[in-house]
Amino acid sequence: MPTIVEIYTDGACKGNPGPGGWGVLLRYGEVEKELSGYEYDTTNNRMELLAAIKGLEALKRHSVVHVHTDSTYVKDGITKWIHAWKKKGWKTSQRKPVKNADLWEILEGLTHAHKVSWFWVK
Repeated sequence: MPTIVEIYTDGACKGNPGPGGWGVLLRYGEVEKELSGYEYDTTNNRMELLAAIKGLEALKRHSVVHVHTDSTYVKDGITKWIHAWKKKGWKTSQRKPVKNADLWEILEGLTHAHKVSWFWVK
């Protein structure tokens, strides 16, 4: 059985919008790597998405991945809602543009390169 890459993500924002940051911990066996970044004017949801994106971008080859997030927005968005959004031309069920569609498209593309499972944590 292949070793699983565990990715733990978080994003936060002071104000919404406002300055925000994201952090990622990647764990592969005994090896750990930390990543982080910030933006001056952003939202909490963008930081949560960017954390997941940066974690997956850090992988150098096809991997079995468990992504752990405290964001139901990210977990439900990538596992449930994205299919309907794409089918409707990146519109919500209320026919409004999907917020953060630019990041959702990147995240979805990255998931195709790996076998990804998503886990929500409190």
